[in-house]
This record gives sequence, C-alpha cells and structure tokens, in this order.
Amino acid sequence: MSIKQWFKKHLTNHAETSEQHWNNDLQTHYFKTTKDKAFRAIEKMYENASKYDIIAKSEEHGEVSVGVKGSRKAFMVISVIMVKPYRTAIDFSVTTETPLPFDFGYSHKLIQTQYESLKKELPFLETSMAEKMEV
Repeated sequence: MSIKQWFKKHLTNHAETSEQHWNNDLQTHYFKTTKDKAFRAIEKMYENASKYDIIAKSEEHGEVSVGVKGSRKAFMVISVIMVKPYRTAIDFSVTTETPLPFDFGYSHKLIQTQYESLKKELPFLETSMAEKMEV
C-alpha cells in the first residue's frame, strides 16, 4: 500500500467498491445466484440483525439502503446487478457519520465484514470479473 493509498483508506469517511479498486478486498464481488435471490439474501441478512436498519429498498433498481447503529454510525447503499445468468455483482458504498472528516478506515473494514457475511449466505465466484466476461 502506497502512502497515497494509506491516506485514502484512513483519512476519509467514505468507501466504495469497484471493479478496478486498488484494494483487492474492495473490488466488486460476484456471486453464483440470480438478482432476486441475492436481493432476498441481503434483505434477510439485515432484517435479522439488530445492528442494522433497512432504510429503503428498491427491487427494480437492485438497491438496499441500510443504516448502521451503534457507537459508530454509518450509511450503506448495497447495489445488486445481474450481469449474466447466475453471475450477480454486489457493490457497497459506505459513509461513516463522524465529527471528523475521516473514520480511520472504519468504512473499509465495514465493507470487508459485509462481504464476509454475504459469502456465508451466497455462493461466491470471484472479484472483479467484468474484464473476463464475454460481451
């Protein structure tokens, strides 16, 4: 991790996943499932957890907005996109509510723990596979 990347990770209050993210843990994760099944698994995961509140959900757009309760409050937007049959991408965007303009990497860690939880619910394929797919 370069100095610039260290600052980007620790001195911000926002983190997002993407296909070409410099941090492999924050690259888009693909699961072997349909959009509907992934959406239901995400709903179930957050409805049953006391630490989270589902704020809004849009099945048509494949997005779920979740509030994180506790000592560190955060807001997550989870996007579910089926790119091919049984190839569904799930991305996160997390903003931490802090009095300072940074969260010391909390938003990055939160995304990593969310992906680990999803891997227990859905069959994981790999990260950042858009370049490998046939168009």
